[in-house]
Amino acid sequence: MRGKDRYLEVLAGVPLFSACSKKDLQTIAKASDEVHIEKGKTLVDQGRTGHEFFAIIDGKANVVRDGKKVATLGPGDYFGEMALLDREPRSATVVAATDMDLIVLGQREFAGVIDAVPAMAHKLLSAMARRLRAADTRALSH
Repeated sequence: MRGKDRYLEVLAGVPLFSACSKKDLQTIAKASDEVHIEKGKTLVDQGRTGHEFFAIIDGKANVVRDGKKVATLGPGDYFGEMALLDREPRSATVVAATDMDLIVLGQREFAGVIDAVPAMAHKLLSAMARRLRAADTRALSH
């Protein structure tokens, strides 16, 4: 694993994990894998069911929705966190724009973390509630 501090820093930057302690983040890190992806590889396909979450350590990825590039993600960015919580289709396709190093956490491994540390579920629910409130506020202001 690359620098342990960088790994935890990337996870700490994910809003879903924002209420987690360093110990919680270490538990999540242990359940995750670090993978290297070659430029051009499709990481997730829009419309397909998601089963994992990705956080970018190094490299860039393009986010494509309905055939249009809508964003570029880089180190510290993440995608697929909702796949940890539900089995709904992906809302976009993500393709590696460069070679990439990623943290990957599968749905099954995430469920194991929650089962092992039930108090973490309360922290995650709190983080999700904050995100939902923020999304609701943005929707009402438009």
